[in-house]
Parts: sequence; C-alpha cells; structure tokens
Amino acid sequence: MIIIFKENAPEKELGALREEIKSLGLEIHESVGEKTRLWGLVGDTSRVDMDWLSARQIVDEVKRVQEPYKKANRKFHPKDTVVDIHGKKIGGGHFQVIAGPCSIESEEQMNSVAKSVAKSGAGFLRGGAFKPRTSPYAFQGLHNEGLKLLLEAKKACGLPVVTELMSVQHIDLFQDVDVIQIGARNMQNFELLKEVGKLKTPVLLKRGLANTLEELLMSAEYIMAGGNENVILCERGIRTFETSTRNTLDLSAIPMLKSKTHLPVIVDPSHACGIRWMVEPMALAAVAAGADGLMIEVHNDPEKALCDGPQSLTPEMFDQLMGKVGSMVRFVKNLSA
Repeated sequence: MIIIFKENAPEKELGALREEIKSLGLEIHESVGEKTRLWGLVGDTSRVDMDWLSARQIVDEVKRVQEPYKKANRKFHPKDTVVDIHGKKIGGGHFQVIAGPCSIESEEQMNSVAKSVAKSGAGFLRGGAFKPRTSPYAFQGLHNEGLKLLLEAKKACGLPVVTELMSVQHIDLFQDVDVIQIGARNMQNFELLKEVGKLKTPVLLKRGLANTLEELLMSAEYIMAGGNENVILCERGIRTFETSTRNTLDLSAIPMLKSKTHLPVIVDPSHACGIRWMVEPMALAAVAAGADGLMIEVHNDPEKALCDGPQSLTPEMFDQLMGKVGSMVRFVKNLSA
C-alpha cells in the first residue's frame, strides 16, 4: 500500500500517523522528492482501511499495490485448492456436476430427479428448500419440510447435497447438508458470510448479479478469514443491458478468477441464460474455458415447475448433456497435458 501526502504536510501529524501505522505491525519505506512525499507500507495491509487513511487532512491519495484478499489469493497459495466432500473432489483437475431442481416441491419430484441425475453421472444433488424470489407472491420453498425431503433423496440416490442458506437463523437446520450455497443475492451479506466461516461445511459462493470479481473474492475472504477454507466459487451470469437472456454469462470470469485465486470455479449456465436450449452450449463453453464444474437445473416436469421451469432440463436432456460434458472434459484435459 502506498500513501501519497499533500505538499508541506506538518511533521507533527506525519509523526503521529507513523506511530499508528507501526502499531499495526507494518513497516514504512519513505520516499521524499522535491514536491512529493510518499510512504510504502510493508506487511499485511489487508486489514488496513483505505478510508481511514484517506480521511487524514495530510493525505492526498492512497493506493493498493497488492489485492486486499490474502487467503483467497493465488500469490500466497500457488497450488490449486481441492475441496473434498465425502470423496467427491472439486478443483485441481477434479471436475464435478451438481444437478437437481431449482426448488424442492414434493417427495415424488425430489426422489425422481435425484435418481435420474445420479444415474446420468452427476456428483452432487441440488435442491432449494429456501428460495429467494423477486416477488413476495411467488413460491418461496418448503423450508424445513423441503430440507427433510432433500436429505431423504440423498439417502435414495447416495449423492452429497447442495442447498441454499438464506439466513443466519436457519444455520442449525443445515447440519446434515454437505455443501451450503450462498446465493447471488446474499453474496455481500457479510454477517451470513462470517457465520458460515465458522463452520467446517464447504461453501458454494455465487457471484452477485452486479458484482466485480474482486468483490466476489473479498466475499470468499470473509468466509476463509473465519476459518472455513473450503470455498467453491460460482459464476452464474451478471446483469447487463442485454435483455435476450436472463443474465449475461461471463465466461471470461473463469480464466480471470483462475489467475487470481486458487479456489475452484464452477459455472451455473441455467441461471445465467434462463433458457433451456441455451444451457447445453453454455455448459460446454464453460468446460472449454476451464471451469471445475457445472451446476445444472433438472426437473422431471419443467412445464409444471413452481420455480424456473423455462431453464430446467428434463432428465433425458440432462443425460444427453452429461455425455457431451464428459467428452469435453476429457478433450480439455488432453489439451492441457
């Protein structure tokens, strides 16, 4: 971090600031020019608030030399993180597909989809018990009952389960969930992030609708700073001026995130496009771009789905997609070899 001071900054105020900075365990490298004076701060500056420095009357500008996230930063952790969930690995060359309905609607629906996606080769079962919806009148999920149905489906198909946590109040209900999803709308719910950071359960963190990659990584940092380093990042499309799709799938985020972080990166083409026929080409493009996995919505009867039916694949469509995904994964690995 670099602090650039205003011309003729009083020595008394400089000295006071110097002592405060040193009390944080940082060293100061000073450079004085004819009209310019600047300090380079050396040490862990991730906990230094830029606004705290900028508010000083003697400070002209504050710049970061390195990113403010440390635990999620590839510079400090060059080797890819591999998240292991009951033997199912994601990251570091391990590819997984998470599949299931947007929302859990009934025992019959959940068990039917669970068995079909497991048969097609999915590694994880997804299903929403608590659903964030734009309209207060839309289906909000079955809540506790939905979690029970998800865990019953887990027993039936043998797959680890992924489901979304929306509130700190519900954490105790998620003790038997294998992967906790933090949705796009909660990506910057920092109190929720701090609470899941205290758990050992892996966290799937989705990028917000209008958030930068650095903001996504800072949210991951919140979780990791709490002690939970089993974080999986998910690109699920961002809001742009384009209206022909539900969101715009930012495939460039995959290689860019890979350059910045060691954490696994997966893609959700279902939410990105919102259109059933676009899921397959976007899923294959994500694999080609280097994604560590996919999250696909599958429903046994999409036309009657209570949530996101237009973007949900049928079990038959998902089975066909899995064959193509497998071929693409092998092709990409051969190219990288």
